[in-house]
Amino acid sequence: MSTGILAPIPSTASALISAAQFAKLHSEDRVELVMGYIQELPMPMPKHGNSCFKAAYYVGDFAIKKDSGRVLTNDTFIQVHTNPDSVRGADVCYYSYERLPRGELPDGLLDILPDMVIEVRSKSDRWNAVFAKVIEYLNAGVRVVVVLDEPSATASVYRSDEIQQIFHNGDELVIPDVLPGFAVPVRRFFE
Repeated sequence: MSTGILAPIPSTASALISAAQFAKLHSEDRVELVMGYIQELPMPMPKHGNSCFKAAYYVGDFAIKKDSGRVLTNDTFIQVHTNPDSVRGADVCYYSYERLPRGELPDGLLDILPDMVIEVRSKSDRWNAVFAKVIEYLNAGVRVVVVLDEPSATASVYRSDEIQQIFHNGDELVIPDVLPGFAVPVRRFFE
């Protein structure tokens, strides 16, 4: 996740770029497109990577066993706004087969939003930047956003027009509207 509001990468062109241009030019870079401007992302630390792996593992294992969808990782690009375009990189995202049918994944930026996005907040991430991403995902049409917070060892679940749910270290994370039957102790994401 971004550690806050970052300055755009300097460029010779002052024009905003589109999501399609961004995806073509920066598919291998640690950047996001925010309101038409490219912003660098910091390299994640080991704890962040561990929590991302655990989230992908538990959700992915569940999705495979239930044959319900697929999990994408590694800052998969998700377009969250148009005119000007914004493309965020999700730590982990889940697409049900209802939203993204079985078969080969297309190349490039998907025009389908995931059912769920999981972002891992590190100690260096500012809450205002985390909330901005949550709002962008929800406003774009992502059904559920989960923020795994390393410093407090909690999982916060956000849905449009609903109060945030906070699952603490001793709780089990459940997401019945997206993953019926899924239940994982929150502590497992941080071990």
